[in-house]
Amino acid sequence: MRPLIFFAICATAILSTGCAGYHLGPANGAVAGEKSIEIVPFNNQTLQPRLGDAVTQALRERLQTDGTYHLATRGPGDVVVTGVITDYHREGVSFLRTDVATAENYRVDLTAHVTARDRVTGKVLLDKNVNGYTLVQVGTDLTDAERQSLPLLAEDLARNITELLTEGAW
Repeated sequence: MRPLIFFAICATAILSTGCAGYHLGPANGAVAGEKSIEIVPFNNQTLQPRLGDAVTQALRERLQTDGTYHLATRGPGDVVVTGVITDYHREGVSFLRTDVATAENYRVDLTAHVTARDRVTGKVLLDKNVNGYTLVQVGTDLTDAERQSLPLLAEDLARNITELLTEGAW
């Protein structure tokens, strides 16, 4: 009976230490929902239409889901985030077996320069180029495939921006 008790104690000790590094709440030391964040619509400087609206909406949704900041919908926020979409790049990653010049799948990359400022002090909290990407499988129409992948592309970029905003050590 004693080996069984010893085994149970050892198993409990091993399992309980697995969660020792887990931290509940925001990773940057802030109190969840303490500050508000204002997202200014992103400016699209590429030739690809509708990117600014898609990224702005995806970022707002991602920040609401995260909960580190509450979204300032009425009035100014404590932190103001602005962004400029600077690059949209499509590159073939796999090609047809019958025609090596025709891409079957593309990787689409999106780059935005994101700035976050504290409204009161004017201190720059984040000033960085952030990238996002998605894979696009081309069917019969490349334009339609790219249009359908736009929410995924915007979501990946928004996830990367949110990670920098919420887990950054400011």
